[in-house]
Amino acid sequence: MAQASPDEWLRDAAARHARGELEAAARLYRRVLAQRPGDANALNLLGVLARQKGDLAAALDLSAQAVAARPDSAPFLLNRGAALAEAGQLGPAAEALRAALARRPDDPVALRNFGQVLLALGDAAGALAPLRRAAALAPGQAEPWLALAHALREAGEPGAAEAARRALAIPGLAPPLAEEARFLLAALGDGSAPGRAPAAYVKALFDRYAARFDADLEGRLAYRTPGLLAALLRAAGVEPDGSRRVLDLGCGTGLSGVALKPFARRLVGLDLSPGMLAEARRRGLYDALEEADLLDWLPHQRGGFELVAAADVLNYLGELGPAFRAIAGALAPGGLAAFSLEAGDGAPFALGPGLRYRHDAAHALALAETAGLRPLAREEAVLREEKGTPVAGVLAVLRREG
Repeated sequence: MAQASPDEWLRDAAARHARGELEAAARLYRRVLAQRPGDANALNLLGVLARQKGDLAAALDLSAQAVAARPDSAPFLLNRGAALAEAGQLGPAAEALRAALARRPDDPVALRNFGQVLLALGDAAGALAPLRRAAALAPGQAEPWLALAHALREAGEPGAAEAARRALAIPGLAPPLAEEARFLLAALGDGSAPGRAPAAYVKALFDRYAARFDADLEGRLAYRTPGLLAALLRAAGVEPDGSRRVLDLGCGTGLSGVALKPFARRLVGLDLSPGMLAEARRRGLYDALEEADLLDWLPHQRGGFELVAAADVLNYLGELGPAFRAIAGALAPGGLAAFSLEAGDGAPFALGPGLRYRHDAAHALALAETAGLRPLAREEAVLREEKGTPVAGVLAVLRREG
């Protein structure tokens, strides 16, 4: 019997890839490359597979090789642009996607990706045309409509709610996308705010944001919450003596871990986003990193920490009672909770146009006291900037009674 050819291996690999058999597909792509080292299709598809598995370094290398071999291939340029975008290299991503669209101007995926990259670059107005075109070309797909809704909201243009409703009306819409659409509608004032941001939406948001998170927050957004929380802890008499078991809730890339490390004998980070946790792991600060929802994970940590900190985390929760009870339960007697809130007025909480919750500080602190957390220190502060406007917040340090 004749041995299968590299072309047959490639077809088999692509079929397995489409069925989700990633390891088997990867082996076959590599077998093709062993026989034909410059095979552009195998390089491209292995790069797509690497990106699916979260190996961005491999995805970038393989997509670069594929484009070098076939610089006029729209699919290769599209995959290269997607890899660059996930790696936070937004300028090169935009160029790759622009080149893909020059060759395939009516590709709805390329149009959507290009619009989302422009939105991430802060060019919401520029994102509108490609996203409108993507939605027109693929009216039965929710992703272009949701991307358009976000861009219209960012640009301050009318029609964001209508675009979100178009996404929500698509038959068989996956629950995570439906939750995101309803959440966006609530932020736009069309519907009541849910008790929290959808976990799948938050996870996807920060996975996309991970590679450029630090540069954006410390540069463009003038982020300062972790340092302010650490300063308030010291002002409350908490010594940075390295003696405590510390939990960094919503640790992200580890920016907050830098500020918390001096207080910690053992530092644990918790986050929903594997992309964020991968960035945090590179810092080498944490003794352990956990991927979970805080409301699911905290109840299993009874008395496990002397300090639980949440910098810019509670603004993704509306109803704070469950979170404060969970934090109190995870603290040893006499343990400390330190957190920030975006400041609101009147209502216990409200979903702001930035898709984060604002809280009435007095109401939030009353909930914390009901959970057994006694206030030690409180301070009003500017947490960061949003579109050049200071974001007002409240910082608090509380002690668990008993």
